[in-house]
Amino acid sequence: MSKQFLQIHPEDNVLAALTDISKGSEITHNHDSFPLTVNVKAKHKFTTANLNVGDSIIMYGSLVGKATKPIAKGETITTENVVHASSEYAVSQEKLSWTAPDVSKWKDVTFNGYHRADGSVGTANHWLVIPLVFCENRNVDVMKSALLEALGYHTTTDFVVDTEVLVNQYKNGASENDLLSSDIIKTPEEIKQNRTFPNVDGIKFLNHDGGCGGIRQDSETLCNLLAGYITHPNTAGATILSLGCQNAQFKLLEAAIAKLDPNFKKPLQILEQQKSSSERQFIEEAVKKTFVGLIEANKTERKPAPLTKLVLGLECGGSDGFSGISANPSLGYASDLLVGLGATTVLSEFPELNGVEQELINRCETKENATKFAKLMRAYSDKAVSVGSGFENNPSPGNIKDGLITDAMKSAGAAKKGGTSPVTDVLDYTEPVRKKGLNLLCTPGNDVESTTGLAGSGCNVICFTTGLGTPTGNPIAPVIKLSSNNTLSSRMKDIIDFNTGTVITGEDTIETKGEELLEYIIKVASGEIIPAAVKLGQEDFIPWKRGISL
Repeated sequence: MSKQFLQIHPEDNVLAALTDISKGSEITHNHDSFPLTVNVKAKHKFTTANLNVGDSIIMYGSLVGKATKPIAKGETITTENVVHASSEYAVSQEKLSWTAPDVSKWKDVTFNGYHRADGSVGTANHWLVIPLVFCENRNVDVMKSALLEALGYHTTTDFVVDTEVLVNQYKNGASENDLLSSDIIKTPEEIKQNRTFPNVDGIKFLNHDGGCGGIRQDSETLCNLLAGYITHPNTAGATILSLGCQNAQFKLLEAAIAKLDPNFKKPLQILEQQKSSSERQFIEEAVKKTFVGLIEANKTERKPAPLTKLVLGLECGGSDGFSGISANPSLGYASDLLVGLGATTVLSEFPELNGVEQELINRCETKENATKFAKLMRAYSDKAVSVGSGFENNPSPGNIKDGLITDAMKSAGAAKKGGTSPVTDVLDYTEPVRKKGLNLLCTPGNDVESTTGLAGSGCNVICFTTGLGTPTGNPIAPVIKLSSNNTLSSRMKDIIDFNTGTVITGEDTIETKGEELLEYIIKVASGEIIPAAVKLGQEDFIPWKRGISL
């Protein structure tokens, strides 16, 4: 550990502890020395000046809170002495002057992806099975049990016990010794090698609880989201199961698909249960048509593509006091590199941009985008307040325990995932990515709802930073998990793909980690590295319901 503490921004009046520091330890900062008045745990913050009630807490150069009690110099800030506060914002004409980092190293680099008719390139090749309403979830589950293991996609554990080997040997008269010496364990790699359709990376089943009830807008939003998944570059085709009487009629989905891709040509199998003669016949037809679709999907192979075809989702969850110091800015630097190369990145989770709105407004390339962002943020905030909550309630108990005590503090660190590049577009939920560069996408701060939305808008890879650990993944977009600290990377190595904790301990810088991360992303996009979330079958899918339920 090269340092005990860090001042993140020159204007900050708090310091972040990089390790546990004992009460009475002498702190020397900016030619000033003072003792700590309490024990300070790593990831937490302590003051550099005496603060009175109402004084501002500045971190990342932003207002993140107000003192509710007198706070002594060298004292930890907590929920007991600080309350959330954030700066006001307004649309302005200020223009960002930005110079991209040196990207010459990657100028001619490519990744191996799946080329689609619309010009997009996938980092994976999936077939989707989608219920248009929750009533079809059980039928989807029946299809899942019928297809996954039989076709070689049951790889959510480190190994699979193949009892069928014993059954076949027994039927052929094998002795007890033969049975006991049989190898019945198969690794995911062995199963993958024996897949019926080797060019199809997976069959994904998007169970959900929508499609009927609620309000009509919920079903329309669901169809827009599902259309985003069907037209996604990582999708080869889909099987759609409809009951027939639900709000989310196929015509809504069809219109949403046409809006996203007027020349849509992917195979699409549509089945309506209320038109079938029996459930048995319905499932049988669905499985057969899916199998035929997989034959077509298997014809697509990976081929070289420029890095400009990457659309990287920027996500965080289970954040800690180090997330905004190591993992998020490292991802932000990788985002800047990709933007410099002409690719696309997408920053979501609008409740976790509270307090940094003005910075993002100033980074918008057009006044229209700045206005749209401000409007979406205010509408979201007002709606939260109208139901008795607010952005200030965003930090989770885990966030607070590990040093993120206000939403503005959490947001200031979370926004670092977006790097420093200009904002080229602002998207509402389910709107597709259309422009290269950094996009802002309106989603909840809820990890799964946000990742679901990122994939729905076209992200073909997602990077997910975490300080506490999380098993979140996505059905179609590979999710790369980044640890903010060495302890997490070691303790939960089965779910963590990439560690940025060495930024905290001084072995790496934001820049070196960002460059290393870009190389990792390229390998994941090419199928050379399979992230833990994919190996473990972490395929979370939760559409965002924006209205009341009727």
